[in-house]
Amino acid sequence: QLQLVESGGGLVQPGGSLRLSCAASGFTLRYYAIAWFRQAPGKEREAVLCISRDGGSTYYADSVKGRFTISRDIPKNTVFLQMNSLRPEDTAVYHCAKVRQLMCSIDLSYDYWGQGTQVTVSS
Repeated sequence: QLQLVESGGGLVQPGGSLRLSCAASGFTLRYYAIAWFRQAPGKEREAVLCISRDGGSTYYADSVKGRFTISRDIPKNTVFLQMNSLRPEDTAVYHCAKVRQLMCSIDLSYDYWGQGTQVTVSS
């Protein structure tokens, strides 16, 4: 059974850092594009970053450029989202997802995603 499980969220002060993890089971994530998206209360879902099969990354949210990076550990079948210089507007539930299109295309759609992990940036 295909599953994605996120972890690593929490409460952090503005300017702080968090590293989110996305552990995959039931499939080998290196053969697919994997994305992180976030959703804040009352706001639409927003794609953040995507890592392609060849390991390249694509940004979808201009506000995170220079602050967030995506990476993966192939033996551990895990994708990470490193978030630095966090801002209150980064507060959201962060989900990782398997991209339906097999690539980090302009318009992402997802066929599987996890329950998410809450990130709260507040002093």
